[in-house]
Amino acid sequence: MSTPTPDSISRSTSSSSLLPGGGADEDYSSDTSPSTGSSSPLRSRSPAPRRGLAPQGPNGLLAPPNAFEAAWRTISRSPSPMGLIPIHRKFSSLIHKHEVPRKILHVSIGFLVLHLYRTGHQPASLVQPLTTLLVPIASADLLRFYSPSFNQLYIKFLGALMRESEVRGWNGVVWYLVGTITVLTIFPKDVATLSVLLLSWCDTAASTFGRAWGRYTPRIRRGKSLAGSLAAFLVGAVSAGMFWGWVVPNTPRWHNDPTNAIMWGQRLMIGNTEITGGWALGAISLVTGLIASASEVVDLWGLDDNVVIPVLSAVGVWGVLKVFG
Repeated sequence: MSTPTPDSISRSTSSSSLLPGGGADEDYSSDTSPSTGSSSPLRSRSPAPRRGLAPQGPNGLLAPPNAFEAAWRTISRSPSPMGLIPIHRKFSSLIHKHEVPRKILHVSIGFLVLHLYRTGHQPASLVQPLTTLLVPIASADLLRFYSPSFNQLYIKFLGALMRESEVRGWNGVVWYLVGTITVLTIFPKDVATLSVLLLSWCDTAASTFGRAWGRYTPRIRRGKSLAGSLAAFLVGAVSAGMFWGWVVPNTPRWHNDPTNAIMWGQRLMIGNTEITGGWALGAISLVTGLIASASEVVDLWGLDDNVVIPVLSAVGVWGVLKVFG
């Protein structure tokens, strides 16, 4: 029997020990089963490499990538393991597990949208500044992909608002702006505003309740649980009832409102039956909750939730009001 050389030992012990990446409300355990078919005792103790995950660093956490090749193709729906952003390790529960800073920002945008709606700001007047804001943010992401030093600086200042999957992927803010600009450009004022509210509040509710209780309910698909979907439905229904039942009636019509700015006419027509008042509001609220929940669950060509939720919600609500409104 030949004695293993230092080089062979180094090669055998450098096999990747990888940490698994879990979805938003799933727990995964690493596969540490020994490999078979090797005559070396050292090799038999090394876990088998798992494709698509980052290598483990000397500190036992995920090591930063050595190169950013084709990173611009990576989108932020990928798993978010811990180890790439220092502040996530320092505040693992507050920032990494519960994403408190990120969710506060997410929810606050909904209240900002309500303020803009009630003070007479029109969708057309918001598209240009949002597009102007998108350009430098997207440009910074592109620079991050090709400059590891700039990426580390970016992470140092904004890491608390990022998911670790965004270290090599597009920042969620980019997709948030893309989704918001799309609905503000295409859809009527009330439908566009409501769809941004659904993005802001339903997505946050689904993530919060999914992470807390998703393990106790059936999984709909990877990273999506029944608990999260039910939360999105309830928040979506309440948001629609509040928006169309209180915000819209108590907001004056502005002289520069676009034509047909308000699709909701406080009534629904089902066949020859007209539903008005609280029954109509309750029905459209429940339907909106279902639409929001479905848009939060669906995987549309791998696109980010920040695009899928507002666009699909707007399409669904617009379609319902077009047919039954």
